[in-house]
Amino acid sequence: MNKNSKIFVAGSNGLVGSALVRRLKSGGYTNLLTPEINELDLTDQQAVADFFAREQPEYVFLAAAKVGGIHANNTYPADFIYLNLVIQNNVIHQAYKHGVKRLLFLGSSCIYPKQAPQPMKEEHLLTGLLEPTNEPYAIAKIAGIKLCESYNRQYGTQFVAVMPTNLYGPGDNFHPENSHVLPALIRRFHEAKNTSHLTPHASPDDEVIVWGSGLPRREFLYVEDMADGSVFVMELDDATLSKHLLSYPDPCFVNLGTGVDVTIRELAETVKDVVGFAGGLSFDASKPDGTMRKLQDVSRMKALGWQAKTELKDGIMQTYEWFLEHQGDFRK
Repeated sequence: MNKNSKIFVAGSNGLVGSALVRRLKSGGYTNLLTPEINELDLTDQQAVADFFAREQPEYVFLAAAKVGGIHANNTYPADFIYLNLVIQNNVIHQAYKHGVKRLLFLGSSCIYPKQAPQPMKEEHLLTGLLEPTNEPYAIAKIAGIKLCESYNRQYGTQFVAVMPTNLYGPGDNFHPENSHVLPALIRRFHEAKNTSHLTPHASPDDEVIVWGSGLPRREFLYVEDMADGSVFVMELDDATLSKHLLSYPDPCFVNLGTGVDVTIRELAETVKDVVGFAGGLSFDASKPDGTMRKLQDVSRMKALGWQAKTELKDGIMQTYEWFLEHQGDFRK
């Protein structure tokens, strides 16, 4: 990509998209297309076609998606599969029709089978059954990967994808019901801390209860690292991209993560420490744990020359600082 290339960041206001915009701007890219949702409805096929015809973007980061935690996935399965399929179909097809030089599709580690070997490698895709709680979302993301792969095979496009692990950071969703585990923990510990300060008889006996045993292991990637890795892939030279991400039947996507996981207990203890909650922490083992481990193999990305830089506690501290600055924006 040239510094003056016209770059369309689809979903530029979300957790992923906003981080991509920050990374592109810091890298000297200034010709960015970042339409608001009221300016461009990505579920409207004609609107997307008109946008591409009018703006003629050279590069596309497809970060737009309907996302959410287990509760949201279980409550709105039709929305998760339909909206994500429509958005990615519209954008990827118009990118092909209008000669986009390169497109990056943002996927998710939930594409892998529930019982995939650990750590999960790219070749484990479609080797087993998915986790039922987010199957509709995962199927949509798998379809996006295969759409990129199919256009590459048939039309010679350069459409590739990255599969970030669990993301967190500035711009995250802290909704009490629809957020993912890390931002949910930040909000719960913060509210528990504030409540204990306001209660005359508050003591360290106050506690936050976390669902499950605390034993499952998860991998977390700071969103700024995700953006850096994504731009790194888009900046690969043609020869490297062709050899490593466009050589069918090799996967046209690459895992994006840290290669390090922690238990939910360790995660909760770290958040508790960062927030400064003096009360207790307990786990409700009667609640489901979900998959016991989800760790990505990031050796393919490391071989390309990139790896994550932000330690988990440092990332949580920066995320909490952002939360404190913006909590008024999403307080119920």
